[in-house]
Amino acid sequence: MKIQESAEDYLENILILSTAQQRVRSIDIVKKMKLSKPSVSVAMKKLRENGYINMDSEGYIELADEGRKIAEKIYERHVFISQWLEDLGVKKEVAMADACRIEHVLSDESFDAIKKKYGQRKCKDCEGCE
Repeated sequence: MKIQESAEDYLENILILSTAQQRVRSIDIVKKMKLSKPSVSVAMKKLRENGYINMDSEGYIELADEGRKIAEKIYERHVFISQWLEDLGVKKEVAMADACRIEHVLSDESFDAIKKKYGQRKCKDCEGCE
């Protein structure tokens, strides 16, 4: 199922936050993505309704299986593409910004071919990932 780019961004950021801290709440997403509380609240409701996240009674957010698959796919693309661009000599800030756009539109076939040709990449520093 194809989901919107913004939903992919939310899921990716939940994944990143969950690796840096034990529990994730909407306010953490607000701060990381620099968005308004109402916007994040609406997005979390849609993600929950579509089965991409689970939220407990205390407001803690956890990726559901399908949400985790999407988040991991987008994050892998982000890491690979940003590192690949940096390796080509692109400034880190530009590489990260470009990766954030490319990761959503690149087909699986093209990404797999690029990854096969250029090998695996590891994220050097995703604190700046937005």
